[in-house]
Amino acid sequence: MEPNKGLVSALFLFFLLHATMASPTPKPHIKPRSPPHHPCRHLTFYFHDIIFNGKNSKNATAAIVGSPPWGNRTILAGQSHFGNLVVFDDPITLDNNLHSAPVGRAQGFYIYDRKDIFTAWLGFSFVFNSTQHRGSINFAGADPLMNKTRDISVIGGTGDFFMTRGVATLETDAFEGEVYFRLRVDIKLYECW
Repeated sequence: MEPNKGLVSALFLFFLLHATMASPTPKPHIKPRSPPHHPCRHLTFYFHDIIFNGKNSKNATAAIVGSPPWGNRTILAGQSHFGNLVVFDDPITLDNNLHSAPVGRAQGFYIYDRKDIFTAWLGFSFVFNSTQHRGSINFAGADPLMNKTRDISVIGGTGDFFMTRGVATLETDAFEGEVYFRLRVDIKLYECW
């Protein structure tokens, strides 16, 4: 005996509708964590970068460690510095004075990564050694240097900043030729543990 095709179709449709209309019951003890709309922590620091130029080894806090064939390691290459890799260990201060007491160090690197425009890619950490902050905040992202402000990602941290995430807004606060620049770093943390 062959089953009635109409009955099979009706049963299939009934189960399909029942399955799509049934919703799981919400569990009152589990609430989805929504992202905060306001930062849980807001910090502002300045870091001061003095690039080694062949004459300032006593004061230099950064050095060109990689350069394209047409460049060298004491002068940034060409108009957009394309191909230069710079490592740094810069002082972090609470104000824009290079001679203020440092609260930590900015340690990492930047790569000038475009031929046609002045831009870099950054990867660095703020390593704190003050009584106010302990631990580190880690950053990574593109830095289109010609923009007045630029956002990069806060991708983690240690100590007081364990597993933190957020956004850091960079602003070039001052520069002197191609030897010194100062960045104002406005940090908004959206995940704080």
